[in-house]
Amino acid sequence: MTNAARAALLVLADGRFPAGGHAHSGGAEAAVADGRVHDAASLAAFCRGRLHTSGLVAAALAAAATSGADPLALDAAADARTPSPALRATSRRLGRQLLRAARAAWPDPALDELAAARPRGAHHPVVLGLTARAAGLLPLDAAQAAAYESASGPTAAAVRLLSLDPFHGAALLARLAPEIDAIASLAATTDPTTLPAASAPLLDLAAEEHGGWEKRLFAS
Repeated sequence: MTNAARAALLVLADGRFPAGGHAHSGGAEAAVADGRVHDAASLAAFCRGRLHTSGLVAAALAAAATSGADPLALDAAADARTPSPALRATSRRLGRQLLRAARAAWPDPALDELAAARPRGAHHPVVLGLTARAAGLLPLDAAQAAAYESASGPTAAAVRLLSLDPFHGAALLARLAPEIDAIASLAATTDPTTLPAASAPLLDLAAEEHGGWEKRLFAS
């Protein structure tokens, strides 16, 4: 990876990149509400579970998109691996927002083509992979960004929801770093024709319930 590409990965993985992720909790808000996440230890367990299920799937989709696999076929694969209508809508909403930011940061014909083919938004991991490719990154880089987001998003949300010490949140992510690397490596070496379909039924059920709340701090 060149120095420029390394910097691009930092930009893409930065929580301040205007891709809309700050408005989503990755299921943490529902988990906090029902008591499954209530402290740093239970948050770590939640993030680990998310990383090894939906995080692995997202990382594999992102890596495949970076490697040049058909983004529309990958978008259909993402749909098939996201049984919850609420999570499908969230993924497409985040994908649409990321695509807007990506086209401004790294203009590329492939991003324009995807925007035209999916005006209501492609799935977020697919957009992430195409964005990584436009930025000069490798499939492993895209997989790492996706895997990291699967844990960092809920962690940032839980810090706010539980008033956790931000240092504990940072320590949690640091301890998960080896597992994030391992999931990214696995995802980056997965054949795009045999993408993983690891499931997290409780996340799906919680997302459907959360979508009906009248008052919530996060969109998902």
